[in-house]
Amino acid sequence: MQKGGEGSVPRIAADLRPRPIYGKKRGNMFMYSGFPYYAMERRHGLLFAALLAFFTVLIAPLVHPPWLMALVVIFYALVLFRFFGTKYLTYAFVILSILYGLSILPVFFFSCTLAMLVVGELVFGTGADDLNTYLYYVIATAWAATLVMVYYHLLVPLTIIFGIIAAILLKVILLKFEDSIVIEALGIAMTMYLIDELNYVADVQLIVLALIVASAFGYFAYRFRTADLSGLFSIALVGIILLVFAEASWMLIMLTFFIIGSLATKYKYAYKKRLGIEQGQGGARGYRNVFANGIAASAAAVLYGVFVRPEFIVIYVGCVATAAADTLASEIGVTGGTPYLITTFKKVPVGTNGGVTLTGEAVAVVGGFAVSFVALLLNVITPEMAAICTVTGFIGTNIDSLVGATLENKGYLGNAGTNLIATVTGGIVALGLYLLFT
Repeated sequence: MQKGGEGSVPRIAADLRPRPIYGKKRGNMFMYSGFPYYAMERRHGLLFAALLAFFTVLIAPLVHPPWLMALVVIFYALVLFRFFGTKYLTYAFVILSILYGLSILPVFFFSCTLAMLVVGELVFGTGADDLNTYLYYVIATAWAATLVMVYYHLLVPLTIIFGIIAAILLKVILLKFEDSIVIEALGIAMTMYLIDELNYVADVQLIVLALIVASAFGYFAYRFRTADLSGLFSIALVGIILLVFAEASWMLIMLTFFIIGSLATKYKYAYKKRLGIEQGQGGARGYRNVFANGIAASAAAVLYGVFVRPEFIVIYVGCVATAAADTLASEIGVTGGTPYLITTFKKVPVGTNGGVTLTGEAVAVVGGFAVSFVALLLNVITPEMAAICTVTGFIGTNIDSLVGATLENKGYLGNAGTNLIATVTGGIVALGLYLLFT
């Protein structure tokens, strides 16, 4: 299938985005010490917001009922908006306060989210949209969350780690949107709340190891230009989920898909580029691609960690096998001659959604088999499961083509949506075959 590139993002934090203030000359903006007045004003607003968050962290556990503290935070957030123009930051504070005041959001998640939000914005507002700035953002939010955790006498490192990952992912994905900070606030709070609700206990050493390994995996993918910034953090998230909720062998299975997919993307890249059907950004994958191919498998890993049922193993391998089979069919199949539309079997131009070739069908089997064979070697699945997942990869690939020829060609779905449907369907097919034959 024809792939598209990720959009570019601007280089300034959302709540610090320029708003012209007309008046004196020099670029039609007021200037103060060589800096635009709006930037100074909003930075002061963030500093006062940080003080409000600090105040909330300290006294929120002592103030009852919760709605009383919520009213205090809402009032001062509105004051910040009035004097410093922190519009969307105020929206974020108000929404979180309402959730806390209604006793929907526990005090720790309320306070921790406020602290992470303002500290992260302070750090991000001083840098460019590059890897170093995101690293500083992660460090700052991690310190803020850890200090809140210690002050509240809790030990929930897994919850905090997922909250930080949610924060950084939403930051890099939504940076171009002016109101992104509101979504970030809800994303951080709800992610921590949901992880806590799972009541899943993991060893602290395992969590630290998972964080190091998954982050290193994502970093090298970024350095070798097989993933962009959003892909880096998305890969890290998937890796942490697999290592914490399942086992290291599960990540090796995902790594097999990633290596296969990267090699297939680079295969005859110049030829695909001449035809205009190459993966954008030089083959670097973004968050859409990572999540479309990995979110269903990650969900299966979480369910396995919570319930420890073999059904979730076959679902996981079936999802990954489908992702690998479809990637090979898409990236190598387009070099296999004239494709035929899967719904009509009529010849179509190379790169047409839903177009299939004999080469693509053959390498789809290879991709599904490769993932299944690695899973078998790692003793994750049985030979029967390996056969099922190999078949699943082939079926899932053709479901992807069918969806592409119908829904995607009509504009109802994008490439990521098509891939997501294929991997989810692959997991369902694998489960159905497993229950049928075993």
